[in-house]
Amino acid sequence: MNYDCAVIGGGPAGLNAALMLGRARRSVALIDNNRPRNAVTHSSHGFITRDGVTPAEFRRIAYEEVLSYPTVDHRQAEVISVSKIEAGFELIDSSGFRIHTRKLILATGVKEIFPEIEGFYPLYGKSLFNCPYCDGWELRDQPLVVVSEYPTVFHTAKLLLNWSKDLVVCTNGNETLSNEQKKQLQRNGIVIMEQPIAAFVGQNGKLEHVRFSDGTTIERAGGFVTPKFISSTRFGEQLGCDKTELGGIQTDGKGKTSIPGLYIAGDASYFMPSQLVFAAADGSRIAMSVNLELAEEDFI
Repeated sequence: MNYDCAVIGGGPAGLNAALMLGRARRSVALIDNNRPRNAVTHSSHGFITRDGVTPAEFRRIAYEEVLSYPTVDHRQAEVISVSKIEAGFELIDSSGFRIHTRKLILATGVKEIFPEIEGFYPLYGKSLFNCPYCDGWELRDQPLVVVSEYPTVFHTAKLLLNWSKDLVVCTNGNETLSNEQKKQLQRNGIVIMEQPIAAFVGQNGKLEHVRFSDGTTIERAGGFVTPKFISSTRFGEQLGCDKTELGGIQTDGKGKTSIPGLYIAGDASYFMPSQLVFAAADGSRIAMSVNLELAEEDFI
């Protein structure tokens, strides 16, 4: 099958890119493996008219809108190979189906790698989260724990004070805070605990205690845990894209990579997760860049 553009990834960036290209009357292959990163999330926030929407409902509405445009085809499949060819790109999915496309948008997002702490996953998406902007409101005024092995914990703690004044910062055995940062946090009433965490303890998705390796326990009602982020796919690397310092794929600010015809949209570009509204906006912006490039090539 031949297309003007293929979009790999059915998150908000990929879906909005496909929507805009469909509205531009471009033939689009939207390929999605149906494994969204936010599948554990009960509701998503910060997207006007969709605040509190469940990820499943968001995807249902989005696909209904996107696929109302007749030039957009949807394949629920796993892309296993992407290669550069003279006319653009060739994609092969797990069934052996081949797609040829002039332009390619990678909207595959990132994966989260969380610290290996007992009891984390039964609580994740219910009382433990990773984004204050997404879930801080729901945990407002509660006793919270902030777990991070990275220097960004200082910034996160400062942000969270606006949602709760009862904070405990845990570095899980890592020395990530300077002495001056510790003093600043303590001046603002934030408790710092640097010993390794043994377990999160709770029931029915509700955090109750954090237990440390030295036997210490603290009562907490919820909190935020900072993961490490890695790319969901290696397609950019396999195609030879230039990378950013954070490990994401370098673009020119309009989504275009160092590989002609290849664009990146959403989290895969800036390599940090964002709210739905950011990713969707990025998908729209990148689609406009792709459509302009196609129009320039077709103009005689």
